[in-house]
Amino acid sequence: MKLYSINTGYFKLDGGAMFGVVPKSIWNKLNPADENNLCSWAMRCLLIEDGKRLILIDNGIGNKQDAKFLSHYHLHGTDTLETSLAKYGFHKNDITDVVLTHLHFDHCGGSIERVGDKLVPAFKNAVYWSNEMHWQWATQPNDREKASFLKENILPIQQSGQLQLLGSSNTAPANIPVKLETVNSGIIDALSYIIVNGHTGAMMLPKIQYNGKQLVFMADLLPAVAHLPIPYVMAYDMFPLTSLQEKKYFLTEALSNNYTLFFEHDPLVECCTLEQTEKGIRSKEQFSLADF
Repeated sequence: MKLYSINTGYFKLDGGAMFGVVPKSIWNKLNPADENNLCSWAMRCLLIEDGKRLILIDNGIGNKQDAKFLSHYHLHGTDTLETSLAKYGFHKNDITDVVLTHLHFDHCGGSIERVGDKLVPAFKNAVYWSNEMHWQWATQPNDREKASFLKENILPIQQSGQLQLLGSSNTAPANIPVKLETVNSGIIDALSYIIVNGHTGAMMLPKIQYNGKQLVFMADLLPAVAHLPIPYVMAYDMFPLTSLQEKKYFLTEALSNNYTLFFEHDPLVECCTLEQTEKGIRSKEQFSLADF
């Protein structure tokens, strides 16, 4: 098995929204904002090569949205999904499986591309994996979250016949979790996932067994190293108290089991290990995936 970090570019989001109740005087030291209060964030995906399987976890914002939409997010950087795959000798047609942690536009926008007046799968030879609860959550969105669930990113996946839905917990998203359960993916033996509900209903955190170690793709439970402190919960989260409790459970488990964390949105840090400090569980070592 081999793992590759796939950077699809950077975008900007409001710093206050990304750090919730944390004052700007504190978070601005962690990810300094520009004159419009916007901070730069990565859209970093993960590629797993395992025998004949080539599994991509998330795929960025894509490029089919109009200029007005994209102008809100100030896309920048030279990396794209295509160039990052090509760096390792791969093409979108080589992907066998696309695992979508959740269906917010910055995580799944690259799933579908526009060809003429048609919307078609960007990965024509891949199975797209979501889960039953989240698919329902995304296709019947609440009023607060529906701006993040774009129909053109989601419905064509199902219409293509390439969608497969995994099972998920029946626990209501707003409920405070009793524990976090790891579920086998059924895709490859080394890939499992954890369901969390604070950010959005039934978001998946992929967990990869690699060279005797465990790597967890953090999606939006922990967007960046700066979000390790328990109260640092995004204002984007649907159920902040659920997120807070999920963070507590996850970080305790991660520390006990020596997980390595892989960050989707951290603009600088790809991976870290954890340690217990006087202030709580914090980053111990930070490094690139290539050094994992």
